[in-house]
Amino acid sequence: MNIELRHLRYFVAVAEELHFGRAAARLNISQPPLSQQIQILEQQVGARLFARTNRSVSLTEAGRQFLADSRQILLQVSEAAARANRLHNGETGELHIGFTSSAPFIKAVSDTLSTFRQRYPDVHIQTRETNTREQISPLTEGALELGLMRNTLLPDTLDWQVILREPLLAMIHRDHPLADKPEVSLVELGKEPFVFFDPHVGTGLYDDILGLMRRYDAVPTITQEVGEAMTIIGLVASGLGVSILPASFRRVQLYEMRWVPIAEEDAVSEMWLVWSKHHELSQAAERFKQQLLNAAKVSVSLPKV
Repeated sequence: MNIELRHLRYFVAVAEELHFGRAAARLNISQPPLSQQIQILEQQVGARLFARTNRSVSLTEAGRQFLADSRQILLQVSEAAARANRLHNGETGELHIGFTSSAPFIKAVSDTLSTFRQRYPDVHIQTRETNTREQISPLTEGALELGLMRNTLLPDTLDWQVILREPLLAMIHRDHPLADKPEVSLVELGKEPFVFFDPHVGTGLYDDILGLMRRYDAVPTITQEVGEAMTIIGLVASGLGVSILPASFRRVQLYEMRWVPIAEEDAVSEMWLVWSKHHELSQAAERFKQQLLNAAKVSVSLPKV
């Protein structure tokens, strides 16, 4: 059996028109080749599909059954092609993104997520909240297509682009003498009890911020080590010490805590969009990447707070 899709299309046209001349005109072919192809189809099927007389054409019982099945087959082929096309164009499928806890607080990220969801509702976005270091292996292996992380040392297998360069801000309890200053220095903060990340958590901010403080000979005494940025904010609001986080966290406003600018001009942090050099991005991932990079253009050089 060697039935081709064109045979089914020819058959459906004749079955719907019940006239070889009109079916040939509809298919934009001449009538003799159409009649020949229908005869070949009947031979392949092993059944007479049409009852022909000099004046009329009608479907046999086998023809009526074959018409229903042929329509279903052609519809399935059309739908399969449409699904493949939408997947190729990034309109369906899955998108796997890793992000640090601060990423959703960045306007370019939240705006891109919202816009992408509206434009491509059939793309299932799989997000994984994880720290910077824990994203590196899944990105290298292809388990994650895109990663949003703080600036850190990356292997040669990964490529990246800055989507946000933002100031670091001091977090101080409202009743603390430093809370009312227009800005504070890293040395001043280093003299206070410090609430910060546990070094084993793997956040890029740990090395980034402590490295910055060491450059200014500010060595903080870390009295509380925690795993999450939101826990740091809560403990500072409780008066257990001071801390430093990127300005994107400033969207969290608590009555008991003040966000205070840091005097040193290089007190900044970067958010990176990271992807593998060796795993081709899906079209959905490529679309998301370009939308985020376009949205981030206005955010890369934020003024100091």
